[in-house]
Amino acid sequence: MKKKIVKIGTGICVAAAAALILGEMGNVRASMMGSSSGLAGISLYIDQFYDGSAEPDQMMRSAFPDQKADGETAPDQETAQADEAGQPAEADAKEGSGSQQTEGDTDAKTPAEEEDEEEEPDEEPTSEFENVGVSIANNYVNIRKKPNTESEIVGKLYKGCAATILKRKGEWVKIQSGNAKGYINAEYLAIGFDVDELVDKYGTKWAVVNTETLRVRIDPSTDSKIATLVPEGERLLVLSENEEWVEISIDDGDITGYVSAEFVNIEVEFEHAITIEEEEAELRRQQEAEEALRQQEEAQRQQQQQASQSNSSNHNSNQSSSSSNQSSNSGSSDKKKNPPVSSGNATASIGTSSSSNTGASSTGAQIAAFAQKFVGYPYVYGGTSLTNGADCSGFVQSVYKSFGISIPRDSRSQCAGAGYQVSFDSLQPGDLIFYTNNSGTVNHVAMYIGGGQVVHASDPSSGIKISNMRYRTPYMARRVVN
Repeated sequence: MKKKIVKIGTGICVAAAAALILGEMGNVRASMMGSSSGLAGISLYIDQFYDGSAEPDQMMRSAFPDQKADGETAPDQETAQADEAGQPAEADAKEGSGSQQTEGDTDAKTPAEEEDEEEEPDEEPTSEFENVGVSIANNYVNIRKKPNTESEIVGKLYKGCAATILKRKGEWVKIQSGNAKGYINAEYLAIGFDVDELVDKYGTKWAVVNTETLRVRIDPSTDSKIATLVPEGERLLVLSENEEWVEISIDDGDITGYVSAEFVNIEVEFEHAITIEEEEAELRRQQEAEEALRQQEEAQRQQQQQASQSNSSNHNSNQSSSSSNQSSNSGSSDKKKNPPVSSGNATASIGTSSSSNTGASSTGAQIAAFAQKFVGYPYVYGGTSLTNGADCSGFVQSVYKSFGISIPRDSRSQCAGAGYQVSFDSLQPGDLIFYTNNSGTVNHVAMYIGGGQVVHASDPSSGIKISNMRYRTPYMARRVVN
């Protein structure tokens, strides 16, 4: 029988007022979860700014694991789990246990006891979300230090975010959501059975792998073809489920298939609150990432200008040298003429040198470190912006472009023509790792950052994030710079 466990606190919301500090308006959303590092677990959702025009305390995500105890048989564990827990000893039976039953001891109930049982009222049904509240404010509701609207604001719970209810005090409830703890007016929360109606709207279901290596199959059968292998702890987006199989999606549908329900724990996840300090820290991180991008673009622009000036200078120098040689040779007919230097060849040579120098000055480690500054920013299909949204190939292309290095646009072309192939045993930061879909076609790319991890634009649910490089089976690795 399945057992549900309610848990709060695997995502985090960043308030819109953070953007007010910058004096600009916008919408940014990103999420980094699972095996991500750095600012893992922080998802950003800035909808609008709190300028006082909203209701006083109005201005998304927590987790509710649902662990499965039963399911499919063992064939979908890549590594056999041979250990079996010993069963606890049965309690001593009444007969032969050494205790004697006195005369008159029976299991029969007296008429009075039977009457009491008949009169006992039926228990009222309780919700598994009895101590959970989900924000239904227009944008967000303030979390206050004390239960009144004059008290200090210590955090914000966005619409659709969840919190654990610690206690109730009149029209106020004390909550804990992420690192935020304080009071919220109950009118801005859906509680108990009301939360059931919001799960599909605001929650996201994840299948968390609970075995060393799990097979993802094309069809819900142990005889079906294996699409990929995923490691323990990896989070897979749930599309549907039954008692035996869970249909999942990886990287926005790059891989779809089925996993044995026995080897995953189901989590229904909401975003949770953000503290004022976390909001400010996230704002600073955004500013630093955008400044790093601006500086890198400026450095690249200057390099291009210098290369252009150098080309022009050498071109003029070659022309001058050619004219001088022609003049000298025309005045002395008995001397052997020197052939003029082709300005076209000179330009081509310098262009090659410039490109080589750019690559030499930009190591893979520098590029990988730069790429990680954009963790948490959104995934946008077809996008190439590091801050406004990119897809997987657009992300790595834009990172390399920031260092003056050009690679193809889509992952399949990158796999065919970006740099040169290297083995997985010799990976270095900055290398590109490619993955295939169910049919074996390359359709996803990530950048290796060291330690067995990659940074990549994954999907709309989690944005640009850091993952185990074997979160799905890698196909090929290529090195663009040394």
